[in-house]
Amino acid sequence: MGRNIVSLEQVIFVLLCTLGVGMCRGACAEVDSDTEAVAGKGFKLGCISCKRRSEVEGSATVDWFFRSKGQKDFEHIYNYDEEGSIKSFQFEDRLDWFGSRQSNDIQDASIFLTNVTFNDSGTYRCRVNRLLTYEFYEYQTKIFKEVNLTVVGKATRGTASIVSEVMMYVAIIGLQVWLLIEMIYCYRKISAAGEEALREAQMLSI
Repeated sequence: MGRNIVSLEQVIFVLLCTLGVGMCRGACAEVDSDTEAVAGKGFKLGCISCKRRSEVEGSATVDWFFRSKGQKDFEHIYNYDEEGSIKSFQFEDRLDWFGSRQSNDIQDASIFLTNVTFNDSGTYRCRVNRLLTYEFYEYQTKIFKEVNLTVVGKATRGTASIVSEVMMYVAIIGLQVWLLIEMIYCYRKISAAGEEALREAQMLSI
């Protein structure tokens, strides 16, 4: 009987490990976009908006706006609602969707700008229009993020880019450590329950 209990614990532990790996792969970390582009090259305008409760069903559309230096108002330049649509003549044939593709529940709303010019310097605003569906009601929210883009003639890696990359890795490692602690805790609880059941079985047999 003791062997059967140990075998069950091992199976559950393997399942927990598998679940932990899946959760880690599906983790979302909000990392700021780079802010320096090189003229003539391509550039990713990053916009990540993580949904706080993954168990809640949701859907989202995305709008991007641009305000060049010296301008007061933002111009609508891009919309994504199951497919992308460029709204500005300045960016015609130069913007592509670079975000989430496998689900309408968009968390990565990034776009890619090709053939960057010096006229592309300015402020880009990303708006994620998210609809959360609960059991008895729906809740709509809008999330805004901005990217202050500078276009240069030669690439230089800024401090903000380095800090953002470091923070991303710190967040991922922290999540992995937390998952490991949770799995160890669950394994110990299961092991203790198995030993208790074994002792009770031995007492009953006496």
